Amino acid sequence: MQNSSAVTAIAPAPSEAALAHFEASMRFETDCSDVHDALVVKGQRDFVLLDVRSPALFAAGHVPGAINLPHGKIIASKLAQYAPETIFVTYCAGPHCNGATRGAIRLAKLGRPVKIMIGGVTGWLDEGFALATAAEARPQAPGAIRPLATSPAHE
Repeated sequence: MQNSSAVTAIAPAPSEAALAHFEASMRFETDCSDVHDALVVKGQRDFVLLDVRSPALFAAGHVPGAINLPHGKIIASKLAQYAPETIFVTYCAGPHCNGATRGAIRLAKLGRPVKIMIGGVTGWLDEGFALATAAEARPQAPGAIRPLATSPAHE
């Protein structure tokens, strides 16, 4: 009798349980490739991408189309211009950073739909995607964030 590997020592979940688990996880996260495809390739702006790092890190390089709102500054008044159903996607430096999770928690506490972009800036660069810099960022009023979507709910 052959010994099991670490991979097969515990049997996989039944297909129905696996489907429920993986579909549920997609309700909480998206990845860099999906964000790139939506924003850069297809120009779909049906969510607001928040870079929750510091303004200095944002200025040094961020995902194109992202808005800088550090996780500690996510409050109701900064989100007032967005319809309640606006979907927010947070990201930070990468897998070693919990800023995206902290930002997602704050958004969820404010009753906002939210997902995390897994991988953050590290994942974005690993995919071979370019970062934008402060010189390329759209001007914003101090303390304000602007909707990315062009639907009537975001105008």
